[in-house]
Amino acid sequence: MTDTPRQRQHRQTMADILRLAHQQLAAEGTAGLSLRAIARELGLVSSAIYRYVPSRDELLTLLIEESYTAYGDAVEAAESRIRRDDLGRRWLTIGRAVRRWAVANPAEWALLYGSPVPDYQAPPERTTAAGSRVPLLVLAVLADADLKPSADDPPMTAALHRELDRLRPQFPGDLKPEVLTRGLLAFSSLCGLVSLELFGQFTNTVTQFPGHLDHQLTRLGAVLGLPEPS
Repeated sequence: MTDTPRQRQHRQTMADILRLAHQQLAAEGTAGLSLRAIARELGLVSSAIYRYVPSRDELLTLLIEESYTAYGDAVEAAESRIRRDDLGRRWLTIGRAVRRWAVANPAEWALLYGSPVPDYQAPPERTTAAGSRVPLLVLAVLADADLKPSADDPPMTAALHRELDRLRPQFPGDLKPEVLTRGLLAFSSLCGLVSLELFGQFTNTVTQFPGHLDHQLTRLGAVLGLPEPS
């Protein structure tokens, strides 16, 4: 069915609103987001923009959805080009792709992984699935490696074991709680490395960021139990 002119206009206006919102985010962070300012940029009366985006919280949610989608698309595309049995290379590629997207989109990375926005709670029904795409890629690598608990795994409390065991049906394969914790450690370490770089916390320590990331990803791969990239 062909869109009507009204539908095309609505779609174009929404695209323009989000484009300007990303510009605001890059320039001033979440504190600078303003629907009224966007309306002025688009030549709309301030009341008209609320027919498209009813609130600042909705604008934040739209930005988070769009950012998670772009992020997930980029990392999945990079990982999909790697041979399925080259597990170490898949992990390395995921890590590199995460950093590459973050460096290209620092404001969006800060929105997804930075400080919570005061008085805002992202609706889980709209953001959880999108935000899980990259962590699930990591867990899919572990599932394909068929990793098992080992004597090197530190003990965990019974309560944590039960909690992770309940989550297992949501994840790829049949990952035991001990293996899930390795995946959580690896992904949180990856996000921490990228965030410390982008937020300037490696000042006077590391400057060779790509090489540093590769080194740490290889180290984390060993913790995960993955072979080195071929």
